[in-house]
Amino acid sequence: MYPAARKKGADYVTVEFKATQHFQPEKARQYINDASSVFHCHHYATLITQLADDAKSFRGPELLAQAAEEFAFRELSKYFEKNGITEPRERIEVAESYCGFVGLGSIRLELHGAGGAAEMRHSHVDEGWVKKWGKRDNPVNYIGQGFIAGACEAVTNAKLGSFAVREEQSIVCGQPASKFTISATRQGAQA
Repeated sequence: MYPAARKKGADYVTVEFKATQHFQPEKARQYINDASSVFHCHHYATLITQLADDAKSFRGPELLAQAAEEFAFRELSKYFEKNGITEPRERIEVAESYCGFVGLGSIRLELHGAGGAAEMRHSHVDEGWVKKWGKRDNPVNYIGQGFIAGACEAVTNAKLGSFAVREEQSIVCGQPASKFTISATRQGAQA
């Protein structure tokens, strides 16, 4: 278990993400904070992303992003409620830590007004793709897009589908970081 601690800083409070883990041998299931979890490698992440990308005519990228959005929203919302985290800055810090904890990479979120931005200096999906297939011309981090949208919705107490995320710059395309724009899609969704 990672300890829950709030450290007072000069201008803000830093919240450390805490997690409990247990394995249920009779079902061969791993649980993180009571959510069934799968530990995976870059092969799994890149193959499922390639499958989604190949299924564009069936909305594959959109469906993969929606699955990640629903997961991030559900798990972060439960975590915030269970741990009494109500301040937006603290919620953002937890979402950033959670992204790394579940193996998606390192992320920095900035929310303001009806949108914001996110940056990933390390991305499991992008770096795995480059190792497996090399660089490409178009971004592929549908999982990251969905995670960011769900995190924004959980941070702001908005409904699912309230934020749209677009990957503007990508590690998989040869950039040093992946950069995303965040915009509200529903009236009343405020970052």
